[in-house]
Amino acid sequence: MQARRLLLDSFRTAVAAADPLKIVSAHLPPPPRGRTLVVGAGKAAAAMAVTVEQHWPANAPLDGLVITRYRHGLLGSRIKVIEAGHPVPDQTGEAAAKEILRVTRGLETDDFLLVLVSGGGSALLSLPAEGITMGDLIATTNELLFCGAPIQEINAVRKHLSALQGGRLAAACKAPVLALVISDVTGDDPTHVGSGPCAPDPTTYTDALDILDRYRLNAPTAVRVHLERGALGAIAETPKPGNPIFARVENRVIATAQASLQAAAQHFRDNGVAAAILGDSVTGEAAEVAKVHSAIARQVKAYGEPWNSPVALISGGECTVTVDTGGTGRGGRCSEFLLSLAVDLAGASGVHAIACDTDGIDGTEDNAGAMLAPDTLARAAALGLDAVKLLEAHDSYGFFSALSDLVVCGPTRTNVNDYRAVLIA
Repeated sequence: MQARRLLLDSFRTAVAAADPLKIVSAHLPPPPRGRTLVVGAGKAAAAMAVTVEQHWPANAPLDGLVITRYRHGLLGSRIKVIEAGHPVPDQTGEAAAKEILRVTRGLETDDFLLVLVSGGGSALLSLPAEGITMGDLIATTNELLFCGAPIQEINAVRKHLSALQGGRLAAACKAPVLALVISDVTGDDPTHVGSGPCAPDPTTYTDALDILDRYRLNAPTAVRVHLERGALGAIAETPKPGNPIFARVENRVIATAQASLQAAAQHFRDNGVAAAILGDSVTGEAAEVAKVHSAIARQVKAYGEPWNSPVALISGGECTVTVDTGGTGRGGRCSEFLLSLAVDLAGASGVHAIACDTDGIDGTEDNAGAMLAPDTLARAAALGLDAVKLLEAHDSYGFFSALSDLVVCGPTRTNVNDYRAVLIA
């Protein structure tokens, strides 16, 4: 099979392994004595909600509200779907999150709360804590997104600026709670997915302040004052592990990056190519992670170690791209990874690669990621593109767009983090 087709199909296989339309129904409980309320947020929220509707008994009470990213919605009949801002929250998301809190508080002990959580929920389920405005939250989010902090640290701050996250949604509910979680974070801990609206939060206000200081973030005064008051004990902490409220709460992870990587690896093997999963939690600066992948590829090519070719080196996890907020470059972490890989491989023969976000959107652009071939640099040079300068400018989108090597698939309505495969033919 042609290398490009093989890589594209491997990505599609990885995404299919986390498709809510295929995996959610097996995790639905029987209807309770009372009513069932479905709430949630994330890039997979609409697809998860539609699946619940399709498999819920027609005579059992069911309603609810979920929030997803713009262009990620699906039409449901019993569960309302709201589209809102991501990765930067907006007032539409705030209003929907406020409604979620209101209807959750209205449940009784005989009712049931089903929470659908997936990547993107941190921005989408944005109801600022008392004393924090949406403007404050937007400004802080922008600072966090460009500082290079890992998602776990970003979410530690978000939890302590939220009225719902960090376990507070579960705390607002008198009924039993089941949260179905599609994980987009390394380690698959529910506390980090969508900032854990139903999960115990081990982080503190002091942790959030330390993160602001470590990355020298220029957070609004109201945000810093709120966190300082929390650190002094003037504001209640998020619910911690061991809190009795979690005795009636279950967080169940139903899709992970590892499962998707395993599915992709089997796809390669079915097509006569060995596959090696380097890890489902590969993190760090995208450009530096690419150099490690390049080094392994060169070792395989030169010495047949640690694997003989043909072999596909597969990895998942969420890398970061630290940029100057005054920059003009375009492109997410997947395309930056590939551009750095291209520069480091320097046109090595027989090496092809793909890097795509499983949600179908690489950062804030319209592509999921991009493709790399042995002739990528040569074709770029023929067009007058300087790969090194474009990498320094973080303009990977411009680079791969000019080569017609972007992968554009539209929203997948799921999210189990980034998918990378380097094929040594």
